Amino acid sequence: MPYARVGSLPAPTPEQREYAELLLEHAASDLGACRVLMAEEDMRDDVVGFHAQQAVEKALKVALVLADIDFPRTHDLRELADIADDNRVAVPDSIQEARWLTPWAAQLRYEMLEPLDRDAAFSIAADAVEWATGLLSG
Repeated sequence: MPYARVGSLPAPTPEQREYAELLLEHAASDLGACRVLMAEEDMRDDVVGFHAQQAVEKALKVALVLADIDFPRTHDLRELADIADDNRVAVPDSIQEARWLTPWAAQLRYEMLEPLDRDAAFSIAADAVEWATGLLSG
């Protein structure tokens, strides 16, 4: 059923639900790390940005797992959001706009980047974790 929204799909299998719950647990942990680290003025932006990006990435993967959609191993938020869109999984606008966090992913962390808007990064990550939590509880 490749063109259904997450809410209209059959209930996830126990394995899908378990994997989605694990991803959400990790997303929430990344969000918590982001919250703590962003408060430290001497903490580098790449560390804060990494955890914000990871929270969003894992939240997107929760939606894809629950919708029974295969996805590649990637940190690219644009690619994950496009896969969701292509399969008619409704992704909130704030998470669609999180694509700017992709460069903060692990494979790109060691390049020079513009300063991170820590408040915006945290806000988007929090939205993503809240959205994924709703998907699992709904």
